[in-house]
Amino acid sequence: MSDELVVVAIDGPAGSGKSTVGRRLASSLGLDYLDTGAMYRSVTFAVLAHGIDPEDEDKVAEVARRMTIEFGPSGAVIVDGVDATTEIRGPEVSRSVSVVASNAAVRSELVSRQREWATRRGGGVLEGRDIGTVVFPDADLKVYLTADPAIRAGRRAREVTDLAYDEVAADLARRDAIDSQRQHDPLRKADGAIIVDTSALSIDDVVDLLIKQLRPDDGEH
Repeated sequence: MSDELVVVAIDGPAGSGKSTVGRRLASSLGLDYLDTGAMYRSVTFAVLAHGIDPEDEDKVAEVARRMTIEFGPSGAVIVDGVDATTEIRGPEVSRSVSVVASNAAVRSELVSRQREWATRRGGGVLEGRDIGTVVFPDADLKVYLTADPAIRAGRRAREVTDLAYDEVAADLARRDAIDSQRQHDPLRKADGAIIVDTSALSIDDVVDLLIKQLRPDDGEH
């Protein structure tokens, strides 16, 4: 990337620690943070709110093009003027988000918004499933976070308190299959990305590792 645009791209499956690591890393680097997964969840929320079948590709794409998504400083997600912070993480949205995220027109629209978001801010830490492969393939640092499936399911189960562990584990396995096998922008490690298994690492360990990757000379004299 250019000196004017500093981008860190973090990809990986659900429960790998992308959001927690992304927020902490952005704060440490003095950069803004964008959870692109929340954008796909926001589209899904808007689609369901309009009573549209998530499988109806044309209508879903039209919703994506017309809707507004805003991120508040405290992490709030505002969809078409409505605070949907809690709802986008609920089971109804979770069941349909992979279908919406597989829509090529939706992906095109959101990729454009994500690039615009980073350009306006002079860069940022962006996390999702296609940041290093599609959105910013020339990012200053590309990371692929992963973790043992059981650990990932345990993390997500603690976040989604209204679902049992077995349900969360099954949903993660289903999402992994859909995300990695979809035709458009499947989940995969970007060329040149470093792989970090977060199973046995603390958040601080991961963030420190990534800062050293981005700024290898920091602290050396």
